[in-house]
This record gives sequence, structure tokens and C-alpha cells, in this order.
Amino acid sequence: MQTMLEEMRRLTAHAENHPTETGIPGILMVKGEIPEHRLGAVYEPMVNLILDGSKTLTIAGTDYYYDPASYFVISIDVPATGMVQQAGPDRPYIGVSLSLDPAKVAALLLDLPPQSYQEGQSGGYSVCRMTPELLGAWLRMLQLMERPQDIPALAPAYEREILYRVLQGPQGWMLRDIAAPDSALSRIRLAIRWVREHYAEAVEVEKLAALTAMSVSAFHRHFKAVTAMSPIQFQKRIRLLQARQLLISQSGNASSVAYSVGYESASQFTREYARFFGQPPARDASLIRENIRPAA
Repeated sequence: MQTMLEEMRRLTAHAENHPTETGIPGILMVKGEIPEHRLGAVYEPMVNLILDGSKTLTIAGTDYYYDPASYFVISIDVPATGMVQQAGPDRPYIGVSLSLDPAKVAALLLDLPPQSYQEGQSGGYSVCRMTPELLGAWLRMLQLMERPQDIPALAPAYEREILYRVLQGPQGWMLRDIAAPDSALSRIRLAIRWVREHYAEAVEVEKLAALTAMSVSAFHRHFKAVTAMSPIQFQKRIRLLQARQLLISQSGNASSVAYSVGYESASQFTREYARFFGQPPARDASLIRENIRPAA
């Protein structure tokens, strides 16, 4: 697999330290030092592959580490923080990702035999071991950057192959579930979408349960199984991530930002912000702005 990785690193050498378009629909790449505050975000469904260096995502207090020997599958929108590690002085971090489209997964599943659900399968994200077959599919996809005229004809086929290889992996059931509208995971995704779009509003668990056609107890159980968080904890993390972006980009004070993202108490916001990010709001935002300020 090392030869394939070296070729993929060459193909992505022009990536920048923010999500960079490849010209291939659904495929992004990134390279180099990435400030930690930019890795704090709500991650959307994707398959994420590391070509060099490594990455750690922290979700609900648990660290998920992966490198070129593994890949990360996210089947839900989930708030996370993270950091990347360079492979060496002359070997920057490089990552590529494929956005997951439930409709494309569903179309692929029509051509595959049904697979029974195994007890104990839950969760909306996981690290999996890389295989030569999956890496080969990724290589063929990235080689299209040098043959852009082939993208319309071949990219859909290579995307289908990547999805197929992930479906055959240990977390393939996650892709099956996002393509099944009646699965618990798909129904929880409806609640997650509502919380994302209405993060500043109070969460009424009864309404979210009704949205997912579950009882309140079943909704709590499935939400926690998929996200590793309660609905309130999930919303809190989204509020804090949004508040951090506002503090960095705007001149408003912490109190006004707290109220704008849905907090009723500025002191509670300050405590929870410091607990989550390690610094009080104003201090954290000041440090980030100082680090991203262009050199004179």
C-alpha cells in the first residue's frame, strides 16, 4: 500500500491548509498545518482518509486517532474538535474526504444482496482499518485530477467502488442505515438536523421524539447510541462551536454572543465555554485572532 500512498501524496501536493476542491464532485483535500480552532466544527457525513501524518477527532469526550493505516467514517452530523499531526519536517499532513450521499448508497444497495443486522451495532462514526482494495479505489479516483476530461464518466464509478469497499468493511452497516429511511440512525438524523438548524432554541425532547416517530425513552436511547451524547449535550456543543466562530469573526462581547446562540445566562456560558475549549471566551478568541493575524 505504500506505493499507492506515495502516488496519492504526489497527486494532492497542491492542496492547501483548508478544504481544497479537487475538481471531482464530493472529493475535497487538505494539506499542512491546520489551526485547531478550524478543526472545531460540525462534521457532516463523509469518509475521511489520511495520506500522511495523522488526525485526532474528539467527539463527546472520546479521542479517535487515525492515520494512513486507517480511515474514518461519519454517518451523521456531529460536533467535534480535533488536531492534526505532521508526519515530519518535510512531510506535511494530507487528508482527503468523500461526502456521503444517502441516495447514492441506496442505489448501490439495490445491486447487493441484503445483509442482516447484527446485535450491538450502533454509533454514528468509527475508525476502520484500511484495505488495499479501498486504497486502490481512492487512488483511481484521485488520478482523475490529472485527467479531468474523464471525471464525468469515471468519477461516479470510482465513487461507487469506494462506497462498496466501505460497505464491505466493519462499519459498512452505517452506510446501509443512512440509506434506509426507516432505520433508527436515519430517523435520529432528522432530529440532529432540527437541532443544527434551531440550535438557539430550547430543545423539547418530546417534539424531537415525535419527529423521529419514537417514544421519548426510545428516542433518548437511540440518540445516545448514535451520537454518544444526550440531545441537550449535543445542542450545547453546537452552541459553543458557533459561539467560538462568532467571537473570532465579530467584535461582540461574550455576553451578547452567549444570548445570540441561545444561552440565558452569560456566566453559565462562560463556565461551559472554558470547560469545553480550555480558556474563557474572550481569552480564547483573543489568542486565536493573534495566531491568525497576518505578519506585518
